[in-house]
Amino acid sequence: MNTELKEALELLGKERNIPQEALFEAIENSLLTACKNSFGTSDNCKVTIDKDTFDYTIIQEKEVVEEVFDPAIEISLPDARKIDAKAELGDFVQEKIDSQKFGRIATQNAKGVIVQKIREEERNSLYRDFFEHEHGIMTGVVRRFIGKNVSINLGKADAILAENEQIKGEQLKLNQRIRVYVLDVKNNPRGPHISVSRTHPDLVKCLFTEEVSEIKEGTVEIMAIAREAGSRTKMAVISHDENVDPVGACVGVNGTRVNSIVEELNGEKIDIINWDENPAFLIENALSPSKVICVVADEDAKQAIVIVPDFQLSLAIGKEGQNARLAAKLTGYKIDIKSESQAQESGLLDELGMAAYDEDGSAVYEQGEYIGNAFGENDEEAPEAEAEQDGEAELQEGAEPEDELETPDDAE
Repeated sequence: MNTELKEALELLGKERNIPQEALFEAIENSLLTACKNSFGTSDNCKVTIDKDTFDYTIIQEKEVVEEVFDPAIEISLPDARKIDAKAELGDFVQEKIDSQKFGRIATQNAKGVIVQKIREEERNSLYRDFFEHEHGIMTGVVRRFIGKNVSINLGKADAILAENEQIKGEQLKLNQRIRVYVLDVKNNPRGPHISVSRTHPDLVKCLFTEEVSEIKEGTVEIMAIAREAGSRTKMAVISHDENVDPVGACVGVNGTRVNSIVEELNGEKIDIINWDENPAFLIENALSPSKVICVVADEDAKQAIVIVPDFQLSLAIGKEGQNARLAAKLTGYKIDIKSESQAQESGLLDELGMAAYDEDGSAVYEQGEYIGNAFGENDEEAPEAEAEQDGEAELQEGAEPEDELETPDDAE
């Protein structure tokens, strides 16, 4: 057993995280390179490595000829019979090569092949390690500023946080530890090129997955996220267990869970809402914290009309339209928000068949589209209200008109 080679390869594999198969391949290629440098060709050479004992042999196949013109591929009959006593002219014999007799140049070239292979495998190993984290989050340290870009050290490699992936207004400092979202990992000759982001919506998603055990376990699922980095994020969640409140699970006791994420994002506000398959209710929830009188959503056109109380209009739209903009991104609907007085003046209420609202805002009106209820609460009594209205309509249709009722004159 080649104990020295065994120990060297095992140590190298552990230190550089290189598979043993790759090291065997490097040794084989280096020996073939040495053969080519020594004999001018390696086409008739074969290297065999015993992966259990780490012993290796180099065999050079030569043709038995009467007169030798090229000793690299030919051998005389007397010399051939020293290897194989039964050798005859025209046969091929296999001669064992002693690697210790390789010249200095051949040895140096062989060493270069091994070193190059090791470096290549190191790069591939790094690439594989970071590729596993692609579309996930990692913790890094701010190392240096390259123009407006930032170099983030992720341990064994550095990543680039481009200017457009940085949170607007965030002041990063040298040696500051931050969480980043791994956008892309590419392999190149100088090592893996890693692009990271602090603005991607999935950064928030990954942070909640790490922080909230119910999300990690699959009990609570994040259905949609809309984000304006550094300012506000809206996130819709759903629970697959009726005993688990999805919003409460994400917020945590006294807001501990959500606050830790807000702190990581330097005070970015996070609105967590309940997901609903009914687009009207989803839009109603997405416009939180504003109250909503009703929502009419067209699923085919992906458009919705929202009517809010007059005093809630500015809150529903938000500062510079942010609340409405994020709600539209979250739901995928184009949302047109109108105040109650605007809807009345434009005749929109008549078009929707909504002549009046209950004072408590609990009524649900239907006009062939999905319609949410008033003041932002999904009214469980809505179907009963609809049934009562339908029942009244049927009675009115079944009644006889007043002018057709029997009168005293007709009786005569």
